[in-house]
Amino acid sequence: MKQHRNKGLALCLVLALCLALLAGCQGETAPAADEPTQDTTQTTPAADAVDYTDEANWAYYGEGEGKAVDLFLICPTVDMGEAGNCNMSLEDTETKAAFLGALNMERGIYDETATLYAPYYRQITFPVYSMEAEEQEAYLDLAYQDVSDAFTYYMEEVNDGQPLILAGFSQGSQLLLKLLEDYFDQPAYQDQLVAAYCIGWPVTAADLEAYPHLKMAQGEDDTGVIVSFNSEAEGITESLVVPADTQTLGINPLNWKTDSTPADKSLNLGACFTNYDGEIEAEIPQLTGAYLDPDRGTLRVTDVDPADYPGSLFPNGVYHLYDYQFFYRNLQENVAVRAEAYLAAQ
Repeated sequence: MKQHRNKGLALCLVLALCLALLAGCQGETAPAADEPTQDTTQTTPAADAVDYTDEANWAYYGEGEGKAVDLFLICPTVDMGEAGNCNMSLEDTETKAAFLGALNMERGIYDETATLYAPYYRQITFPVYSMEAEEQEAYLDLAYQDVSDAFTYYMEEVNDGQPLILAGFSQGSQLLLKLLEDYFDQPAYQDQLVAAYCIGWPVTAADLEAYPHLKMAQGEDDTGVIVSFNSEAEGITESLVVPADTQTLGINPLNWKTDSTPADKSLNLGACFTNYDGEIEAEIPQLTGAYLDPDRGTLRVTDVDPADYPGSLFPNGVYHLYDYQFFYRNLQENVAVRAEAYLAAQ
């Protein structure tokens, strides 16, 4: 299928990026011209905490009630920093609409199985990723503070012992990994974890060494584990997501193996390309095969031409924007399989 475009995400992001590059990130949270000025001092984020008892601060709160499993979903980066801001403003209604749209692009993988909870949070904007780690820290801390506060409120006031799926993509998975590190050494939390879909962000052996309670998925139905992969074409040697000196851990979402055994495209139940309403605009069964690279640990995607699936914010062949979309139906099936396995063991 030639020159397919993920219109709901890629075109919006590339336009926003152009604005971001013109504006630049000013090193502090700057409100847009039509927004009220507010205190955004990064050194005292606790004084500016978001009230997650207010459902208005949740993009989704109890959506699809009555399921046997809950989902806590963390949104990827949607704010390109076009106003010079380094953290998303929760007063920015336009960006919040894009935030909701990005969640909608992912939620169909999960919402047949789980009741959805997804907080708005002051995510870092795309230009922050070009900063040195020390410069990023205050802005990333603010984003994580919000996610952590929302998760704490959800677990203490809402969850009531319900089995839990955690999921994210890109920045969402970056913050999800931090949640797993900080909270899931508690046996009670670990016992509730069906799985954590930490997709589009590297998880390394060093992470597991530093946090021994973290466990990577080894098959299609183990529970209490991290499901992770980062998609790229053959020949890619580095990316913003997985640098050249990084070896990431992962699992192949077509054959659910952690070695380099190739999965033929016949195992691909359907690549689905969704819009910001969550509607599937195109579905292509058996689009692509895949295998895990034995050195980089990334998921090498076969059978497609990188020019037909452009990276927009990334070089062609870095399929970061398509991590969910290339393997949509396989992931959807797997969420149900892991939930059933968890419930059967209780």
